[in-house]
Amino acid sequence: MNKQNKTHLPFLSWLVAAMPLGLSDDKFAAAENHGSKRESPRHQGNKHCKHHPSDQPYPSPNAISMNQHHKLTAARLLAAFAFGMSPAIAAEPQPDAVPLNEAGNKLEAAYAAMLKSLKKEIAKALPQSDEPQQADSDQLLTSDKLDAQLVKFALLSHATPGGLAGFSQQGQEQQSLIETLLANAGLMKQIVVAGGPTGGKYGEAMKIYSDIQKASTHAKDGILQRFALGTSLEHAVPVGQRNPVDQTNAPATVDPVKRYLGYEKAFLAGELDPGFKDLTVWDCRMIGNGDESDEVLAWGREMLRNYLPDHITNPDYRWRYVELVKTDVKYGSKDQKNDSPSLGFYQNILSTGGICGRRAFFGRFILRCFGIPCLARPQPGHATLVHWTPNGWVICLGASWGNGKVNGAPDTEFLTLTQARMTGDAYLQVLRAQWIGAAIADKGASTTSFWNGVAGTRQQQVIEKAKAATIAAVGTDIGEANESKEKEIIKTAAVSEADRQIVTAADGVITIPAVACSTPTNSTPKIRFMKSHLGGMQLHYGRLLEPETFEYTFDAPAAGKYALSARVVTVSPDQHLFVATNDSPQPVDITAPYTLGKWDMTPPVEISLAKGTNVLRFSRPEPVKGMTIKDFALAPVR
Repeated sequence: MNKQNKTHLPFLSWLVAAMPLGLSDDKFAAAENHGSKRESPRHQGNKHCKHHPSDQPYPSPNAISMNQHHKLTAARLLAAFAFGMSPAIAAEPQPDAVPLNEAGNKLEAAYAAMLKSLKKEIAKALPQSDEPQQADSDQLLTSDKLDAQLVKFALLSHATPGGLAGFSQQGQEQQSLIETLLANAGLMKQIVVAGGPTGGKYGEAMKIYSDIQKASTHAKDGILQRFALGTSLEHAVPVGQRNPVDQTNAPATVDPVKRYLGYEKAFLAGELDPGFKDLTVWDCRMIGNGDESDEVLAWGREMLRNYLPDHITNPDYRWRYVELVKTDVKYGSKDQKNDSPSLGFYQNILSTGGICGRRAFFGRFILRCFGIPCLARPQPGHATLVHWTPNGWVICLGASWGNGKVNGAPDTEFLTLTQARMTGDAYLQVLRAQWIGAAIADKGASTTSFWNGVAGTRQQQVIEKAKAATIAAVGTDIGEANESKEKEIIKTAAVSEADRQIVTAADGVITIPAVACSTPTNSTPKIRFMKSHLGGMQLHYGRLLEPETFEYTFDAPAAGKYALSARVVTVSPDQHLFVATNDSPQPVDITAPYTLGKWDMTPPVEISLAKGTNVLRFSRPEPVKGMTIKDFALAPVR
């Protein structure tokens, strides 16, 4: 009784789809020496990414028509179902065999009997015909009447009786967790539809889920329940944590309860994307599975709120958050030697840049910070990413659909899966057909092939009926370049007179809002005005494009020396800002602190002002990194 059923079930492959969802990231990440000088093996001995053979230049986003794509994918799926092969991305493996003791053998027998009984119940509920008809399938697939039996069958088949017994035999607590799971039809359905736990470890996932439920009253329903479950499924096999090099005593793996609590806090504080609340359990798996620490996740949210808040409110979901790669992660590896051992991997990437691998890593990181599902999508010789939007998934920093892979399978299969899943309840019809086919597999190959064929056809039908969108890739031209050739749309923000008001306090301190420029008076591609998370407005001086000066004209109440300082945010060291007063030919160098995405004041520099009208002219020595400025303070030197 100690042998687990290792039979490959084709329905599980399609059900699970892309699990473990963080696998590609982890394998690629493990090759990099945790932010050290060593590059990924993918790029060792090659300072530039190797192009896909057809990427000279990259293919057009329309290189594969979606009509062709759906026909090809449907044909492949139907063939795969018919021959019992994996029709999509690698299935979540069944759990490894665990030696069973006497109690374990009894539990395995009980679970096996339960599975056998379920197969009989399902077979009895089906039309008693040797040749199933399309009408039979329509009636069965659009009803949830058999769902309780089907999802329990699917769960027991994936977990295997031996796998469940191996966990349950550890003690009463473990056995009770499995009993609780098998008695909760709704929870089982959520888990099975979401693909099952990483490694097929249902017991471990239930332990995490139970611990989260004990830790928070918010994890009982709604999106936070779904996120709690998605986190539990993904962390059933511990996720390695990437720590700063000099933090040798930091945890080796991510604590899934703390990971959940960190996102819960961010959600309740309104820090996550508005779309987060509508995500499914399956979606949530691709958020909380990152290798960053919870502290670095919180840093990412704070940094972007301070530094470039317009990236957070960008109406173009294709670039929301991840546009930071385009604006601020410099392409190239020569500065990676300056990575700080005291900083996190993602903090170093933002500071020193990188080639495609590090940029794609950072893109996924900043998306996860704000609750956006995302995955690695490598293409030959190049690292890219895919991420969720309310209108469908999109490729970023790479070639179009059909040129890459997601967890080892063609990206077009993942695209089809996401389009089907976004139909909601309609997608359950696909799963029901797969579950039925697997449950009655012993009735003969023709019967199983019928149901698997129905699943493939039904999937294509629900996608077509939903008129699923296929979004063209973005950032293709900067996948391996520092600057886009596409014309940028200048983001404008209305600046009111109140935002421009220069104030002189009773003690003579003059405060000049950064957006109170006399030149320029509106945003330019280089200098952008935007709403500030602190309230009011702020100015951002970008990393790219030609240098520009910006000026302020104001009145000083008295002539004399003033100490000038600026409230700034920087995300890399060695930043400078030059200021010239009135007609002075020699500018003064203001050294900006490396604020790591927080607000801080520059050290004061002394300048001379005339009584009455004065002009401050600011410039920056090129090349530069981005700098955000809230305001300037001029304090009389006593």
